[in-house]
Amino acid sequence: MFAGLGRFIVRRKKSVLIVFIIGILAAGGVGSLAFSKLDSGGYSDLGSDSAKAYEYLTDKFKVQEPAAILVIDTGDRNVNDPAVIAEAAALEAQVKSVAQVDRTLSYWTTGGAPSMKAADDKAAFLFIFSDPDSNDWAALEKIGREVQAKFDGKQGNFTVYASGAGVITHAINNKIKEDLFLAEAIAIPLTFILLIFVFGAMVASAMPLVVGVSAILGSFLIIYILTLFTDVSVFALNLITGLGLGLGIDYALLIVNRFREELHAGKSVDESVVTTVATAGKTVFYSGLTVFVTMASLLLFPLNFLKSFGYAGVAVISLAVLGALIPLPALLAILGHKIDKGVIRKAGIVPSEDGRWARTARTVMKRPVPVVIGSLLILGVLAAPITNIAFAQVDARVLPKSDPAAVASTVIEDRFTGLEGSPIEVVIPNGKGKEIEINNFLARVQGVYGISRVGQIEYFGNDVRVQVISSEQSRTLDAQRIIHEIRDLPVPQGTLIGGAAADFTDSQDGIARTLPWALGWIALTVFILLFVFTGSIILPIKAVLLNGLSLIATLGAVTWIFIDGHLKWLVGDFTVTGTVDTGSIILIAVVVFGLSMDYELFLLSRIREEHLDGKSNIESVAKGLQRSARIITAAVLLLAVVFAAFMTSGVTSIKMLGLGISFAILLDATVVRGLLVPALMRVAGDWNWWAPKPLRKLHAKFGISE
Repeated sequence: MFAGLGRFIVRRKKSVLIVFIIGILAAGGVGSLAFSKLDSGGYSDLGSDSAKAYEYLTDKFKVQEPAAILVIDTGDRNVNDPAVIAEAAALEAQVKSVAQVDRTLSYWTTGGAPSMKAADDKAAFLFIFSDPDSNDWAALEKIGREVQAKFDGKQGNFTVYASGAGVITHAINNKIKEDLFLAEAIAIPLTFILLIFVFGAMVASAMPLVVGVSAILGSFLIIYILTLFTDVSVFALNLITGLGLGLGIDYALLIVNRFREELHAGKSVDESVVTTVATAGKTVFYSGLTVFVTMASLLLFPLNFLKSFGYAGVAVISLAVLGALIPLPALLAILGHKIDKGVIRKAGIVPSEDGRWARTARTVMKRPVPVVIGSLLILGVLAAPITNIAFAQVDARVLPKSDPAAVASTVIEDRFTGLEGSPIEVVIPNGKGKEIEINNFLARVQGVYGISRVGQIEYFGNDVRVQVISSEQSRTLDAQRIIHEIRDLPVPQGTLIGGAAADFTDSQDGIARTLPWALGWIALTVFILLFVFTGSIILPIKAVLLNGLSLIATLGAVTWIFIDGHLKWLVGDFTVTGTVDTGSIILIAVVVFGLSMDYELFLLSRIREEHLDGKSNIESVAKGLQRSARIITAAVLLLAVVFAAFMTSGVTSIKMLGLGISFAILLDATVVRGLLVPALMRVAGDWNWWAPKPLRKLHAKFGISE
């Protein structure tokens, strides 16, 4: 199949390239429309009790959460001072004039509600509500941006601190955009310099752009189409850019290297292209397929935020594979020997056939058992801190401590006894007439540790609503504990628990329920694909286990740094919260597992070629490692540079994403691929290629053969 594709590309190389260019230009033009249609939210489980409570509150009760919260600090004056009251009224009138602000509610307009003032009587809340008709994340972010710009800081005799969902969302999104621009400005020049070093020639170094650009622009088009039917997170663009560039480098390295290898062996340009597509092209296809099924696991999760990364991952992987298999070989067929134009480093053009990687493999295979034990000890030490891992969700604490939104959040936590702007909502449909049962329930709620107060019963027809104020931040482990304890109490029939804390709890619980299914999907599909590729059941089992160990070691390192608070001098300052963002951890895990399988197939494909050529187990591994390790190492270093640049971000979750992925792939390329794989291949010997007789027959019929 792949040889036939290669011959077709050779015959139609100019037509293939022209169609590709037209398609990419069209995709880029239409796909750019996606930028204005992307969503900033997606962190909720839409099928949960908290989502049902939210529907009740908004549709029936016409209740809104504040889009923004202002803390009015009066200085040394009491909030009930007549001069303060007058100044507060004037400030509140200014706030009401902001576009899309529907109404406001403050300590002073409530008649002095005790819960709306600070414990020292020198600060009070002002809640800002958006237009109900535009109460989405984009509208909230816009209000947050304008409110923060106009009112945060000194306002006459007041010091104002801006917080709330809209302000925090804007602050995080804006910071991420700024930081990613900086990261790209660092990564792209460094990546190109490394590409020149690896390829040894200017023309060859530009080849990853063919795959990367096609994958990125094509994915923008797919994402735009998806926005017509569902919500897609704005952060999907970041994954598209990172993976598009990364996989473009990976697959272009493999294709171009094999083409030059065949060309320098004396084959014609056309023969070299056909052989490249038939060998390296096949590897790219199955490597891409393993990453595809891994990223597709994100579609199983109930949160649109994670699903969006699934959409982005599936799109960019598919198009990276397509770019590597069709337009890149067509371009190579046109360029021919010109691929080596612009020589910078001759060794990069004609690599050694029996170099240091082959010698490393032979050295490892002389004493495989000590190497395996030593490697496992390294992974075990790295994995040990994972016992301290704890999960939360993004809040203001991911921002730099000096950021105004982070400062405001700290002020609220330090000076106010309860989180009045983010209550736990108790909704009891048809609760009228059940007052005794409801009051008994509320009395028990008041006894839950972390509850500041329980509000009065409010009636909306036959339905009942009660606001419960917690002293804990809404998106934390403590808040999750409170929601679980409340739900474990004897509750009136049909009771729904909502609010930000319940939303966070339901999203975390939804992830926890889905995670075993996602892991099962990844393990099963990867096992099947590797079996189809190799004909062995030993190699797939070993690959899944080794990748799992590598991932656990990475999560241990992430825990040690971001939960225990080590190595700030290396990754930059951040707020130690004792937790890590669940979504970021899942994204790290899925991307790392997929990329590790990518490199595993790169290595196994060359070992298998040597094995089928009749070489011994030791020589197959040595030659396979020599021919593939250079490519794997180059791909890893280049991708590590791209993601390591994310550590310059001031947002903790992005910093963690950069550290996690770059550390994981470096660990995989050294300890796992460089030491463990050749050592275990030596230990297993001919058993590496074993499968039961029925499966051998199945592979002979449906599997990959030369």
